[in-house]
Amino acid sequence: MKKKRTSRTAKKIKKKSPRLRRHLFLTAGVLIALLLIGYIGRLGWEARERFGSKKWELPARVYARPLELYPGLAMNEASLMKELSLLSYRPADRIAVPGSFSRKGGRVTLYSRPFAFPDGHEPSKKIRLTIANGRIRSLSDIETGEQLSIARLDPALIGSFYPTHHQDRLWVRFSEAPPLLIQTIMAVEDRDFYEHYGIKPLSILRALKANIMAGKTVQGGSTLTQQLVKNLFLSREKSLRRKIEEAAMALSLEFFYTKDQIFEAYINEVYLAQDGNRAIHGFGMASRFYFGRSLEDLGAGETALLVGMLKGPSVYDPRKNPDRALARRNQVLKMMARQKLIRPGEANLAMKTRLDILARPPSGNSPFPAFMELVKRQLLLEYEEKDLRSEGLRIFSTLDPQVQMALEASVTTELNAIESGRGLPKNSLEIAAVVTSTSANEVVAMMGGRLPGDPGFNRVLDARRPIGSLVKPVIYLSALMRPQHYTLVTPLNDGPVEIKAAGSVWSPKNYDRRHHGIVPLYEALAQSYNVAAVRLGMDIGLATVFDTLNRLGVEGDFPAYPSALLGALEMSPIEVTQMYQTLASGGFYSPIQSIQAVYRSDGELLQRYPLTVRENIDPGAVYLLNTALQAVATDGTARSLDQGLVRRLTPAGKTGTTNDMRDSWFAGFTGDRVAAVWIGRDDNTPCGLSGATGALRVWGKIMSRIAAAPLTLTPPENVAAIAVDPVTGMRAEPACPGAVSVPFIRGSEPRETVACRQRIPKRTAESPAAPPQRRSRSGPDNLLNWFKELF
Repeated sequence: MKKKRTSRTAKKIKKKSPRLRRHLFLTAGVLIALLLIGYIGRLGWEARERFGSKKWELPARVYARPLELYPGLAMNEASLMKELSLLSYRPADRIAVPGSFSRKGGRVTLYSRPFAFPDGHEPSKKIRLTIANGRIRSLSDIETGEQLSIARLDPALIGSFYPTHHQDRLWVRFSEAPPLLIQTIMAVEDRDFYEHYGIKPLSILRALKANIMAGKTVQGGSTLTQQLVKNLFLSREKSLRRKIEEAAMALSLEFFYTKDQIFEAYINEVYLAQDGNRAIHGFGMASRFYFGRSLEDLGAGETALLVGMLKGPSVYDPRKNPDRALARRNQVLKMMARQKLIRPGEANLAMKTRLDILARPPSGNSPFPAFMELVKRQLLLEYEEKDLRSEGLRIFSTLDPQVQMALEASVTTELNAIESGRGLPKNSLEIAAVVTSTSANEVVAMMGGRLPGDPGFNRVLDARRPIGSLVKPVIYLSALMRPQHYTLVTPLNDGPVEIKAAGSVWSPKNYDRRHHGIVPLYEALAQSYNVAAVRLGMDIGLATVFDTLNRLGVEGDFPAYPSALLGALEMSPIEVTQMYQTLASGGFYSPIQSIQAVYRSDGELLQRYPLTVRENIDPGAVYLLNTALQAVATDGTARSLDQGLVRRLTPAGKTGTTNDMRDSWFAGFTGDRVAAVWIGRDDNTPCGLSGATGALRVWGKIMSRIAAAPLTLTPPENVAAIAVDPVTGMRAEPACPGAVSVPFIRGSEPRETVACRQRIPKRTAESPAAPPQRRSRSGPDNLLNWFKELF
């Protein structure tokens, strides 16, 4: 029985085994299908999630101030050409596209680019201007014939803060993309883009067959959506698995996003060039990189070249492989004609033209790295660095390319001349220089070293050096803020002095190793007498001097050593500039700025940087000091400025020299510019230059190259001019021979009057009634003459 049962069971199993196998196969098939569906579903979900959360990192872009042209503007033709070059404007026989210009005999015709300024959109214009004798004489709109009062050019892009992956792109909205570009991309890459669902099976099979027949990949069957998926999410591996993943993700994107959204992502994602470690992505940036123009300004030929490069950006690089690029461009132009995107005649005309690309693309590195470092540091006070590298911020800075180029030219020529003239080793000197605007304390030019464009050590921001006599105006200002005790004619003792400090005795010496007896305060400052300055500083107290320094805008604690009165304290050139900026502003403090406004990539204002002003010091005292600082530049230690173009500027300033001539300084201001210059060596060895023989020369050269305004000091209400006898400091009749008009803070005027014929001889330290010592230099007499002409 058992054997029969076994036999029946076996038969039953045999009888049912095909059905079981079918069942197992079916079950397995279902499971595999479910797994495959799940896998594809997961890929699709991942693609949708990643695309939806995809945030293209856009670099922050920093712009210089826009160039505003108007009749009367001080500008020569060479300066305009330099600025147009910085803006990547291109010379042309016929200005047909924005960003081009022509010139002929002082007449410049240019086609400006449109630009979205913070205060509104500026359309492109064809304008004509004439230049004569260093000024713009006329300005007109060519198309309307209208005389223009002003025309504004788009600002120069001077730098970017790139994402960590160094991708550079200019985001272009689909609605703003030129229709010809969209149509050409479709004609070349995916004609049925708006008809399919992300994949085209027949195209894939056709490409597969062609590749099998050729034994290698000769044809692709990818849609734009598939190309986008591959660029965004997948590797360049050529395998069946990757193609499945690509198709699944493409289907998912097509299901959840519109065609226009996908197209917009495509035209901004595609890779089109490599510039060092900077990768150029998207047509917007590529248009700037190759042609120096925006997409909307491209013609059929330029559009064909960019689209043709999608096949192989390196292979068809127009700079490296111009012949290949030309052939590819013409191939695309023919296709555009066949697709009736352009007329055949237009295609033929375009095929006869050159590639016409920029010989030198706009560099990804800023030509002004020192200034960019200042911008970055000021931005990081309020923004995260990752935001600077990803949010596409538009930053409008204060840099004036005209002044910057003048600064660079001045530094190069003067440093070479100084080294050559004084027998110094070539390239042995270093420099730091910064120029600001007096009215707003905005940095308009900066160099952190002698080589323009060198991103190395930024000496303006990070080099802290003894400032020498640059500190003396702080001492004298501290005194003049006490008008009941000190005026410009207060006699100071420049005789020998010994100061006990820290267990030792210090005897300061004058630069000329001589003592000058009793001298009026203004003369002690103008001639930069060390001993008189130390005596004065010790009389009013170190704490008072340092407090004045803080009020001038220099933060920090300073060593309370008497030697600080001769500039042993260390400051950076940017701090020196801040100090003299407050003086130039009449005692009104405003912080140094390098940024005017920050905008989001969509144009929304994030932040403005308005001018903030605070009265820190009595304008009357500052006015008195500045008159003396003008005398420094006219008849004092900086009198070599009183020549040539600088003479008419009547600047105010102060030289500075440190021990053993290790540091050469000059800081000063005109009517609209403040500048500080330092020259020295990084290894702290003597440079052999005083303030007058080094930094002053560079300062003067800068001011002679820029359109600076003369310095005209306006006395505040609490200042009055009184005629005094320059020897006694007493009041005198204005008609008296030798009487000079000196400014006083009201209430501090001398009360005693000396008759013309009863002038008291000059006092000395030893004998106040003795005749005045004879000076070996003609400087004091010149100073008197300067004061005579003051009012």
